[in-house]
Amino acid sequence: MADDMARTEPVTTWTPEGETPPLVSEENVIAAIATVYDPEIPVNIFELGLIYAIEIEGGAVKVEMTLTAPACPSAQELPEAVRLAVGTVPGVSEVEVETVWDPPWDPSRMSDEARLALNMF
Repeated sequence: MADDMARTEPVTTWTPEGETPPLVSEENVIAAIATVYDPEIPVNIFELGLIYAIEIEGGAVKVEMTLTAPACPSAQELPEAVRLAVGTVPGVSEVEVETVWDPPWDPSRMSDEARLALNMF
């Protein structure tokens, strides 16, 4: 019962028209993206700075991301992993992941946590 009281977002909202899906929060989308790791680097792709933009419109989420290099061996699987992870967020009904190359990724986009994990200070 205490867990139910601690919940900050309802699973659904009841309206006279019926139940509505929960609102999608950027925080929940980021948490889902943070579960995706580059197989060659032991840091999640959000901390690596590979996510350039997150747009949320109702249940539709668009993610713009890049890769560490155009010839990245994970070029096919990372965007799909992001799409699948974001799709698990409550309220998400549609996910679009676009890979962009401008601006090119560089290590300055990494978080302090990523730099620490990779010993890049």
